Amino acid sequence: MTGSKPEPGSGLLHFAVCENAGRLVLMKEGLVKAEFWLQRWREGSTPWNEGVPNAALRRHLDCLNLQPGDRVFVPLCGKAEDMWWLHEQGFDVLGIDLSPIAGREFLGAHGLAFTETQHARYVLIESPGFRLFAGDFFALDAGDLEGVAAIYDRAALVALPPPERQRYARHLTELLEAPILLISMEYPEHEIEGPPFPVSEQDIRELFGKRRRVQHLAEEDIIERSNLRKRGVTQLVEHAYLIA
Repeated sequence: MTGSKPEPGSGLLHFAVCENAGRLVLMKEGLVKAEFWLQRWREGSTPWNEGVPNAALRRHLDCLNLQPGDRVFVPLCGKAEDMWWLHEQGFDVLGIDLSPIAGREFLGAHGLAFTETQHARYVLIESPGFRLFAGDFFALDAGDLEGVAAIYDRAALVALPPPERQRYARHLTELLEAPILLISMEYPEHEIEGPPFPVSEQDIRELFGKRRRVQHLAEEDIIERSNLRKRGVTQLVEHAYLIA
């Protein structure tokens, strides 16, 4: 590897949670500093990673009308196996997450050598077929995302509490005109405090409908295979949307 390995950012992250009695709970007072999430990556405490490619992604990728070699942007990508699956389908992957540990662990798990370079706004981790930013999503500009043909969001919108979703949707659609395959979830809101947060179809239409056409593709009951059952969720439906 080349380059240094700083963990960027000490400002406010875009969603607010804290550890309390072994559960992630929403902080009502404000936003948690980025150090909280950097620490979770350092500790290896990342229960949001599914470990397998998302089923809705596999079923609905064709709706994005991609061509071999196209670049797909994955916001708040973590070390999701979705990225490897996209790579196997012949696409380049561009992702961003807060900690460089995410990119290192993802590429390392697949036996890939990579370079790591410090830039003013992020650390860039690169391997053939992958460009992974470590930094603040809201600091990205259009030049960083040049060549992106589509967006795949399974982990970003559901990680954000309601006050931050409008900012996220606005920034994403201002940066890119590319179509979005969005995966969201709904569960009884009173059962747990997010993240992940339930996001309804009405929420999504309010966030994106003024700028884009929103199409609900499908829904699936996924409670039997979700680790949210351990946190007390009794009903969980995953929804897929095309936003174009």
